[in-house]
Amino acid sequence: MADVDVLIVGAGPAGSAAAETLRAEGFTGSILLAGRELDAPYERPLASKAYLQGRASRDDALLHPASFWEEQDIDLRTRTSVMKLDAQAKVAQLSTKDELSCDQALLATGANVRRLRVDGAALEGIHYLRTLGNADAIRADAEGAAHVVLIGGSYIGCEVAASLTTLGKRCTIVAMEDAPLSAHFGSAAGGSFAKLLASKGIELVMGEVLAGFEGSDDERVSRVLLESGRSLEADLVVMGTGAVPDVMLARSAGLELGESGGVKCDSALRTSAAGIWAAGDICEYDSVVHGRRLRVEHWEVARAQGAFAARAMLGAEEDYREIPYFWSDLADWATLEYVGPAASWDAEVVRGSVDDGEFTIFYVSGGAVVGALTVGRSGDLDEARELMVSGAPLTA
Repeated sequence: MADVDVLIVGAGPAGSAAAETLRAEGFTGSILLAGRELDAPYERPLASKAYLQGRASRDDALLHPASFWEEQDIDLRTRTSVMKLDAQAKVAQLSTKDELSCDQALLATGANVRRLRVDGAALEGIHYLRTLGNADAIRADAEGAAHVVLIGGSYIGCEVAASLTTLGKRCTIVAMEDAPLSAHFGSAAGGSFAKLLASKGIELVMGEVLAGFEGSDDERVSRVLLESGRSLEADLVVMGTGAVPDVMLARSAGLELGESGGVKCDSALRTSAAGIWAAGDICEYDSVVHGRRLRVEHWEVARAQGAFAARAMLGAEEDYREIPYFWSDLADWATLEYVGPAASWDAEVVRGSVDDGEFTIFYVSGGAVVGALTVGRSGDLDEARELMVSGAPLTA
């Protein structure tokens, strides 16, 4: 007899959703939810938005009150990592030195920030953002900072720049792209976001590559150096340089990995080892909707996959067919929403006005919709989902 019926490795969005769903679906067996962070499961997107701005407390960020996990008879262990996993015997060794067996397991180990190795990267005042604790450190450091430089023109760079601007900080975004978020959404959308951010006083230094940092006598960052030879003064730097899936445990357990660096899963999120599923940032699955393998790093996707994996553990025989959905707030200035996997496209069809900042862009490849971005037109997303599922060509 196993020590625990279901072991969930990772107490982020996917792992917590799986535990919640197991109980909601009537599962009465034992559940161990092991998370390496200090906090109980929380809404991670708040770390760059309302929590960083000080408009949401730590309790506000928690998915559930502390009593929830005990009431649901879920053994939540924070500050606990699974160090080793025997995928065949289903035996796990925890960082607490405990060793336990399980009947089924879900790997939801998430991702780690991508750290850049450049000169001066170890100076004080250079931050990465992934957790509430990181947000605490950035907010505290920002109190004495006049000028903040954000490295990267993607979600973290833009969201943190917006949040710190609302706190009265002068912010500069440095990015390789021609416009913020253009790597994801193209030049038309990027131009709209550039116009919005600039109108709020955020300086945009686009088409530049980071070379390194210089520090002051107290070994704190004071300048950002660019490959063009240009340099920028900085009292604080926030790195928005992306994330990499945390597959260390999966790799050591001998699970098959996919081409994008995630854990290879079938269309039901099963890994190469019987009785073990994967969900969230590490899950690279066969999408029956999109006809290719996908790995999507978004909070909402991780929650959906965690819930799906829980139902699969209970015997549901179906394919994961959820269309990826993502949203991002730039302070209270704009909310952007996207449906579909990250994709290449050969045409864009626009509804609304990009210039006015209220629009939907349908991304089209071979005549079919492969994704849609909207600002202020959420109703268009249901149509985009239907078009992606049907594969029907987009018409006027």
